[in-house]
Amino acid sequence: MKNKAVWFRRGLCALAVSLAASAHAQQVSMETGTPSSVSGLVPQTMASYWARDGVEVQLSMNQTMSKSVLKLGQGALDAAMVPPNGLKALANGTEPYVGLGDKGVAMADNIRALFSVPTSIYHPMVWADSGIESWEDAAGKRIFIGPPGGAANAQIVALAESGGLSSGQYEAVKAPWGVAAQGFQDGQFDVLVMTYALGSQALSELSLSRNIRLLSLASDKAEPPEGLGLTPAVIPADTYPGQENADDSVTWQTLMMMGVRKDLSDDVAYQLTKSYFSHVNEMAKSNALLADLPKADPLKGLNAKLHPGAVRYYREAGIQVPDELLSK
Repeated sequence: MKNKAVWFRRGLCALAVSLAASAHAQQVSMETGTPSSVSGLVPQTMASYWARDGVEVQLSMNQTMSKSVLKLGQGALDAAMVPPNGLKALANGTEPYVGLGDKGVAMADNIRALFSVPTSIYHPMVWADSGIESWEDAAGKRIFIGPPGGAANAQIVALAESGGLSSGQYEAVKAPWGVAAQGFQDGQFDVLVMTYALGSQALSELSLSRNIRLLSLASDKAEPPEGLGLTPAVIPADTYPGQENADDSVTWQTLMMMGVRKDLSDDVAYQLTKSYFSHVNEMAKSNALLADLPKADPLKGLNAKLHPGAVRYYREAGIQVPDELLSK
C-alpha cells in the first residue's frame, strides 16, 4: 500500500512537471502554403520537434503567401514561409502591394529571417502532341502564371522571358493553384507552369494520363535574376513516366525564407533556428521530398535581415554571417 502511495505521488509530480512545461511553452502563430509542397512539409514536420524543444507552433496551411507576408509585416502573425520576391514587392510597393507606399516599406522592415529553404521546382510543361517544343514556340499561346496577386507571377514571367518570351508575346492566365492542373487538362491554357518537388507523384500521374514535354532554358540562361528568390535547377529527362524529353530540362527552383516578426523574442527565434538545424537530417530521411535540406546553404536567397536570435545560433555554430544580413 505504501509503495502504491509513493508511485501515485511520483505520478502526480511527473504530471505536474509535464503540465508546467506545457504551460511555459512559447506559442508561435505560423502560416504556410499547400500541405504537400516543400514549404508546407517543412513546418508540418518541424512542429513536433519545435514542441519538444519548447516552442508550440500553431500552423495554418493553404494560405496565400502574399497575404501572410502582409500579416507578418503588420505584426498580426509571428512567423511564415516568406517568398523573397514577395518581401521585395512589399518594400517597393509593386504588385500585389501597389499603393502601400511608406507603409509597405515599414511593414517590410518589420520582417526578419531565420533561414532559407530550397523548395519546389518550376515545371513548365505542355502536352507532348501540342507542337510546342521550346519556350519560343509558345509565342501567342496561353501560359498559366500562377494565382492573381501571387508572388509566383513575377517568377513565372521572368522564367518565360529567360526562355525567350517577353510578357507581350503570350496571353498570361491567372488562376488559383488548386484548379491549375485541371484547367490544363480542360484546355484552358497551353503551357502549365507549376511548382512541384522533383519526382512529384501528382505530376507522374498527370503524365500517365497524357504524355507531357517540359520546356527548358538554354544553359546560358540558367541563372535567375537576383531578388526573385530563385536558384538554377535541372529536371532529368527520365524523371516522369510520360515525359517526352530527350535531354534534361533547365529551370529554376524556388527559395523560401522562414520569416518572423522583428519583435519576436530573441530566445524564441534562437530556438526555432537551432531546433531546425538539430533535426534537419531526420527530416530529410523521413521524406524524400526534403532530401535537399541538409546540404542547402541556409543563407542563400535571403533578402531580409537576420533576426538576432538566428544570428546567435549561426555564431555558435561557426557559420559566417554576411554583414548585409545583420541588423544595425
